Amino acid sequence: MAHRPAKIILDGDSLTIEQLVSVAEQSSPVDISRKAIERVRNSRISLEKTIEGGGTIYGVNTGFGELQNTGIEPEQAGKLQENLVRSTSAGTGESLSRVESRAVMLLRLNTLVKGYSGVRVEVVRLLRDMLNKGVHPMIPSRGSVGASGDLAPLAHMALVLIGEGMAEFEGRIMSGSSALGKAGLEPLSLKHKEGLALINGTQFMTALGALAIHHIRMLQEEAIVVFSMTLEALRGRTAPFDRRVASVRAHPGAARVAERVRRMSTGSRRTNTGSALQDPYTLRCAPQVMGPLRDMTDYCESVIVTEMNSTTDNPIVFPDDMDVVSAGNFHGQPVAVALDAIGIPLQAVASFSERRTARLTDSKLSGLSPFLSRNPGLESGYMVAQYTAAALVSEGKVLSHPSSSDSIPTSANQEDYVSMGAYSAIKLKRMVENAYTVVAIEALCAAQALDISGGPTAPRIARAHEIIRKIVPALDRDRELSTEIRMCADLLRKGALLDALS
Repeated sequence: MAHRPAKIILDGDSLTIEQLVSVAEQSSPVDISRKAIERVRNSRISLEKTIEGGGTIYGVNTGFGELQNTGIEPEQAGKLQENLVRSTSAGTGESLSRVESRAVMLLRLNTLVKGYSGVRVEVVRLLRDMLNKGVHPMIPSRGSVGASGDLAPLAHMALVLIGEGMAEFEGRIMSGSSALGKAGLEPLSLKHKEGLALINGTQFMTALGALAIHHIRMLQEEAIVVFSMTLEALRGRTAPFDRRVASVRAHPGAARVAERVRRMSTGSRRTNTGSALQDPYTLRCAPQVMGPLRDMTDYCESVIVTEMNSTTDNPIVFPDDMDVVSAGNFHGQPVAVALDAIGIPLQAVASFSERRTARLTDSKLSGLSPFLSRNPGLESGYMVAQYTAAALVSEGKVLSHPSSSDSIPTSANQEDYVSMGAYSAIKLKRMVENAYTVVAIEALCAAQALDISGGPTAPRIARAHEIIRKIVPALDRDRELSTEIRMCADLLRKGALLDALS
């Protein structure tokens, strides 16, 4: 019997990255806690009473952005919200994947159920039902400047809730109305503030950031496994990973890397047999170069999880105080800075890996056959695989430039400093994909180097070697490498080499 994923209960306060991945990638079912439903209901009641009291509320009975001082008649409230969703659906570029679309929907739902957005219960229930029944809005990836939140991408999501736009359902792309209909769902007619509540927030950049953090967590562990394979293949020294070395420079990430390498290398009869008194930096300094990625991942995860469980709406409804406050929680700077920051140590790990691939394929440095070929000269082995790693690392140098250091004002200078956080997330996604490929190329070269030099001797390294060899055979002659590189990168994305660390 197939395993049914556990249901995720949303309360607006306790969603984790692991739960997000479960909903996005494994389609775990979602429900809303009773307390959260009550909070949503109370916030709506509070908003309606404030409206009835005659107060002026931004985006409820006024226009938006530069048009904030234009009053809107009560009978036009719903039209105002639907016009906002339509006019803001100005995104372009390739659409998000099914997984990414689900992550965006989940995060928007989680922020709405906190009960500070003033939407009706019907809105959160429709978002929940779309997730559970597999109605996935087609969300263009370009168009957000990260304040007032991720407006354009979230507007394309919101279009489907009102029966417009495009969606994927059961593997087919169709109109939003058709997708809802085939799933047995009814579109909404938006009322006061609901369009604004659906699009005003950071859920695009946060969703992509959360998925990236999840994969960076796996990648950094698997990069240690691959590094350990290279260390054994090149007969490197294990003294730099001594526990005492880490203790006198007490960065936790570096200590973790050193501990993992010690574990991987236990039982090796090849390490510490080289002639050099000191290894090159790409072998000797792994804790110092790879450790900061773990430290930065811890920081970025704390930022992302906080954002996942935050109200990023504007204006914010405070039911207990019967108050509505216009503020700036939609601004993406906290997320943008974190996603830019983690790109720096991620790029370092990828660059570090490529340099070891270059060392493995250079016979003058490795002491192995040129380019790890069985018949050098007639055959070129992994020569050009290293070129590919170099190309991807070069691209990463450009992508590691911070997006959040830029700003282009929008809305006639009402929104005069924006975060550009959406692109921080987009380029981080690309950097993660590239890093997986770069480390996969090192893994293939390290496995080949171990084969050439007689096979692995440390039990855990032998296990990692075996996992790779189950999908990619040893290179006994020249053949197309592109497919094998992709297969190995996919293997890493699934966390397969983590078995070797256990």
